[in-house]
Amino acid sequence: MRNIAQAPRATRREWIGLAVIALPCLLYSMDLTVLNLAVPSLSADLAPSSAQLLWIVDIYGFLVAGALITMGTLGDRIGRRRLLLIGAGAFGLASVLAAFSKSAEMLIAARALLGVAGATLAPSTLSLIRNMFHDAKQRTVAIGVWISSYSVGAAIGPLVGGLLLEHFWWGSVFLVSVPVMAFLLALGPVLLPEYRDPEAGRLDLISAVLSLAGVLAVIYGLKRIAADGLEWLPALSIAAGLAAGGEFVRRQRRLADPLIDLRLFRAPAFSTALVTYMLATFVAFGSYVFVAQYLQLVAGLSPLQAGLWTLPWSGGFIAGSQLTPVLVRRIPRTHVMAAGLLLAALGFGMLTQVDPSSGLMVLVTASTVFSLGLAPVFTLSTDIIIGAAPPQRAGAASAISETSSELGGALGIAILGSIGTAVYRGELAHDIPAAVPPEAAHAARDTLGGALVAAGQLPDELGAELLGTARAAFARSLGLTAAICAAVALATAVAVLAVLRRARGLRNGSAPPARNAAAREGVSLPGAGSREPIPGRE
Repeated sequence: MRNIAQAPRATRREWIGLAVIALPCLLYSMDLTVLNLAVPSLSADLAPSSAQLLWIVDIYGFLVAGALITMGTLGDRIGRRRLLLIGAGAFGLASVLAAFSKSAEMLIAARALLGVAGATLAPSTLSLIRNMFHDAKQRTVAIGVWISSYSVGAAIGPLVGGLLLEHFWWGSVFLVSVPVMAFLLALGPVLLPEYRDPEAGRLDLISAVLSLAGVLAVIYGLKRIAADGLEWLPALSIAAGLAAGGEFVRRQRRLADPLIDLRLFRAPAFSTALVTYMLATFVAFGSYVFVAQYLQLVAGLSPLQAGLWTLPWSGGFIAGSQLTPVLVRRIPRTHVMAAGLLLAALGFGMLTQVDPSSGLMVLVTASTVFSLGLAPVFTLSTDIIIGAAPPQRAGAASAISETSSELGGALGIAILGSIGTAVYRGELAHDIPAAVPPEAAHAARDTLGGALVAAGQLPDELGAELLGTARAAFARSLGLTAAICAAVALATAVAVLAVLRRARGLRNGSAPPARNAAAREGVSLPGAGSREPIPGRE
């Protein structure tokens, strides 16, 4: 019989602390979506150029993705609570600067600062959960709450933004975060313990620059390809990012205190869970782009109405995240993940049946089904990733996890968006009415939004025919991308069963202890054979 000491269970203090750290995660997710509604009013006020408007919208997400690895490792060195509170304070100040920006340049700078501050939130909060909840079952519940906070933020972002913009100026959407961050700064030192690696070396600034440049260049290139198609500038950006990433990896192998310990990737549980998380994000983000466009451009809903119709989609993620801990008490987590992926594949299969005449119910039902299926995958893969890393490396492991998610989302938007655009243009080029003038036909073939504008400038009957043809072409592109998502989900389910079920500890509903899992793979993790890092309180 194995003699294993039972992990200490969390007390009321830890659960209240979890509620506190869920708040900044909610705001982080809100800030990714809430600005879209404010674009028309801030454009009228600040009069940004098209390039400036693009940076206003995108720079937040770019810098979050690029700074995650550095911030996760920095938290291991200076303390995760300290980094979280520093990030919360910076986030609040940057929100005020954004709200009262007097020029497009000032707003871009404020959004950039928001991105850097936002990059501290996910790795700090997730690594704190790793150290606050030692019992594997309780940690799964805590991560389910953590995942749900992002879904809640994504769901209420458009609603809160819409309500604020009906009564106040565009800057009000940024001020929502100020009282929440002040609340975190007041309660964080009281409720959240401090954890750091007492044996951490110095932060290698060259590695930090390489990780920022690599991730930022790849994400930028992928997003530009999704927006403008394959051109030389985004392709060059991706190539430069991959080169920086290659140099980053080579440098980590030479350093005594690397930014990321690459030996973590030798454990199949860690690497497979990481890839699973990235692919789940790939299909979720890639499909959502088409769902959002369908709601507004095919169904003709306003942004606020479209936000309301996405509530069931967000509700599926929340329900699935909260149901996961209950399921893994009786079912092996590999089976739960595989079943979730199969359910997601079913939802994507339903999405292939959407057409302009099918109404909203098919679309909403399909998106709710696949979100319900993906939620356990997000929760359990995240749990496996941080559980497979030693406690003193929890910040770095959390940052790797979130960076893989950012890359998966960008890849989903770029690859599936490009495929969908190609299908749309091919279908419309074949079926466009012959009477449509060349200029209107060119605009319609470019995007569905262009078709909507072009149809409004044509005689009623011809405009309706063009719009009907364009919407049918878009529905076919949605169907193909949904079929690809279903195939990816099915393949990932097979990989999860083939690889993760062999990892000891995953069969009984808990993540494998980091040191035992590493030892079985012949991996010597930092601190192995020495004392565990000592939690320090400040």
